[in-house]
Amino acid sequence: MANERAVIVYPPSETGGRRVRIDGEALGTAYSLHDLTVFLQNAGLEGWDDLDVSGSSLIEWRGGGPDSWEP
Repeated sequence: MANERAVIVYPPSETGGRRVRIDGEALGTAYSLHDLTVFLQNAGLEGWDDLDVSGSSLIEWRGGGPDSWEP
């Protein structure tokens, strides 16, 4: 995954979880930082762990940061 790719993590939904998109493509709903890490690994960020993801400048966090997963 190149650095110019847009990763957006949307605000938590009313039922919990956050939608995740890369370059406009929906990856699914993550319910934890670990879920998001798995999505991003599957999209090409192999070898990244939860700390890499939570501190990455690639990710635009909307409606809360990497610690916000509840509605």
